[in-house]
Parts: sequence; C-alpha cells; structure tokens
Amino acid sequence: MSASAEKQGRSRASRGAVHGTVHGAAHGGAPVKYRRFDRWQRIEHALLLSSFTILSITGIPQKYAGSDWAGVMIALMGGIEVVRVIHRVSAFVLMFETIYHVAAVGYKIFVRRVEMTMLPGMKDAVDIVQTLGYNFGLSKKAPQMGRFTFGEKLEYWAVIWGTVIMILTGFVLWNPIAVTHFLPGSWIPAAKAAHGGEALLAVLSIVTWHLYNVHVKHFNKSMFTGEISHHEMEEEHGLELAQIQAGLVRPAPDAETLRRRRAVFMPVAILASVVLLAGLIFFVSFEKTAITTIPRQNVEIVTPAP
Repeated sequence: MSASAEKQGRSRASRGAVHGTVHGAAHGGAPVKYRRFDRWQRIEHALLLSSFTILSITGIPQKYAGSDWAGVMIALMGGIEVVRVIHRVSAFVLMFETIYHVAAVGYKIFVRRVEMTMLPGMKDAVDIVQTLGYNFGLSKKAPQMGRFTFGEKLEYWAVIWGTVIMILTGFVLWNPIAVTHFLPGSWIPAAKAAHGGEALLAVLSIVTWHLYNVHVKHFNKSMFTGEISHHEMEEEHGLELAQIQAGLVRPAPDAETLRRRRAVFMPVAILASVVLLAGLIFFVSFEKTAITTIPRQNVEIVTPAP
C-alpha cells in the first residue's frame, strides 16, 4: 500500500470513528467492527427490556384473571395485591425511561445535529417492495439499507405509539375516580380493553418479530457489545457501510460548537425533565384507588333453616 493511500485510509477511518465506527486492522489483525450503540443507549435498552418483561409477566395474567393458568401465576407471584404493585413499579420505570428517551433524542437533534435516520421515507417503501421481491425469488439482489432498516423503523415507531397508548390508558386505570370527574365512566372499561389489547399485541410482536430478527435469524450482539461486524454491516446496512467507506459521513461538531449548543439546550431540557418527572410522581401517587384493595376474607354466614 502506498503512503498516500495509507494516509487517506487513516483519514477516512478517523472520520468514521468520530461517528462511532471502530476499525480493526485491514489485514491479519482484529476483525473490523463498527460502533452501533453507545453505553447509554444500551443501558436504556436494558431498562426498556426489563420493565417491558416485568409488565408483561404481571399484566397478561391480570388480563386473563379468570383462567386457571393466570390464577396460578398470580398466586406464585404473591397474590393480586403484590402483582399490582410490581406492575405499577415497572410502569413507573417505563415512563421514567420514556422521559429520558425524549431528552436523549432532543440532545442528538439539537446539540449533535445528527441525521434523523429513524424517520421513515419513500426509500423505505421501495425497500419493502424490493425485499418482498428478493424473498420470493423475483429479484436477485436485496436492497441496500442505511443505518436503520425499514423493519427497525417500523418496530421503533410501534414501540412509540404502543407506549403512548399504554401510558394514556394506564393513567385512566391508575386514577379512575379522577378521570371520571372529566370523562364518562364508560371510559374506564374502554381503557381497560385498550390497555390489555395493546399489551397482548406488544407481547406477540416481540415474540414473533423482534426475537426472530435479533436472535433467530442471526444473533445480533450489538445491543450488548455496542459493536457490529463488517459482515453484518454488509448484510443489513450496506448503504451506511458504503457511505462510511467513501468518507461521506457527516462530521461531528467541534468542541466549541457543542459547548454553545449545550448552553442553550441543557437548561431547557433539565427544566422540562424536572416538570415531567414531578408530574409523573404526582400521577402515580395522588390516588390510591387502583392499588388499595380489600383482601378477600372468609366469613361464616348463618342462614335460617327452611
């Protein structure tokens, strides 16, 4: 390799490293890796994973409380009162994580000015058609996709609207008396049906879609390690790989620019987060109706003989 080519390669790699790619040696060294998720994104995913799992385990049996299997699960978890408390603690974690996610996305957009690669576009529609053609043997070449595939975008936005539905309907179920001061009482059973239906849809989506794509189709370790292999980049994110190799990634802002943007963004973000967190704490504490229950008691009843 010539000195100029080697210098160009180092320059291109350094530009990629600014945007999170990790390069190994091209020949005979460590395999090439690309940074996919940073530490905070992986922590956020862990919070979402744990809260969603606990919400599912404690929520689905409540939806089917009349079934024998649901009764067994509820009993194994300590009874309905314990299950309700665990469910609501996990819901608090999910809502807290949602507030953090909004702040993190805002930081990326307004401070780091990253490209909004999660937004769907016309290319995603084209990729869907081309993928169907490739899967059915009508096309010999799969589409080249960017940082996020159409499937990942669909799943992300499904999580967004699903979380919004669960929070809104959960608010109704958590504070039923307060809600009926403003809305008809029929909204309570309607919210219960929507809450349980969306929960079941979310669980089925995770089991049949997400787990297949990240564990069965191929074991994607990037959410645990933060990195993705060169082969996976070629297979799943070929367009992004081509942009990195061509040095077409957007340069990261310099330190002074970041400092100025943070000076504007951080006070607003902190104030908004504090207000939302205070509202969240008030939301989960001002009414106890949905949590406080009267334990079942066996009482002897004397009836007159016929």
